[in-house]
Amino acid sequence: MASTPDRSVLITGASSGIGYTVAQGLRARGYRVIASARKQEDVQRLSAEGFIAVQLDLANSASIRAAVEATLAHTGGRVYGLFNNGGFGQFGALEDITREALRAQFEVNVFGAHELTRLILPVMRAEGQGRIIQNSSLLGLVALKYRGAYNASKFALEALSDTLRQELRGTGIRVVLIEPGPITTRFRENAYRTFERTVLCENPDTANRGRIERWLKNQGSAAWFTLPGEAVLAKVIKALEQDNPSPRYFVTTLTYAFAFLKRALPDRALDALMARIQA
Repeated sequence: MASTPDRSVLITGASSGIGYTVAQGLRARGYRVIASARKQEDVQRLSAEGFIAVQLDLANSASIRAAVEATLAHTGGRVYGLFNNGGFGQFGALEDITREALRAQFEVNVFGAHELTRLILPVMRAEGQGRIIQNSSLLGLVALKYRGAYNASKFALEALSDTLRQELRGTGIRVVLIEPGPITTRFRENAYRTFERTVLCENPDTANRGRIERWLKNQGSAAWFTLPGEAVLAKVIKALEQDNPSPRYFVTTLTYAFAFLKRALPDRALDALMARIQA
């Protein structure tokens, strides 16, 4: 196990789903968990459950700075791990995604995560160690239609993480990507609400509406490959505790499979396979 004289871990998006499961699991393992959430009512609930809870809206720079200050006040100025889990899915055909909707997707999934990481890094540099753990996605490895905005945000997060890993080589700070596939969360439910609020509000008669609605409302064959949030927790623990963690941890069967197919198949063959899967 890696040396962790300070076992404080800040988690974004800890109100539910993967973030909440990881927060519970790490606390049970002895970590000092700082669980952050965007909504004040979720912060209050997490606090009532015994977590150190802070409010953090990844779309708001002032909120990010305040959350970091609050975190450091709770931990005595030391943070060993950051789990960048917070984010959302903006789905819809790209021809229906406005500039504003695409910007909102990047503000949270990319820019917010990047800004938070920059603020935490000086703390880790002072300690000479730390773990930046990025929760990416199967859709950060391969692109699927009607998920273009989300695809792009996760591809961007992957590129930033790969670059940061190289830049931090030799500092004792490790950058690790977690690659979930389908996980039991409210992700699709939340994505559908975002789809209604953005795409359908802008163009309620979009020709792509039916297919997107069916996918968001029905998990279909992906249900066979869906794992609980504890599967992600197991990889986060490895990222925190292994002396030499892997740059990437794949979680589900689909993620392993598509990571291989991305390397093995020519682009046209991969496109053809995707077309059959998404027919």
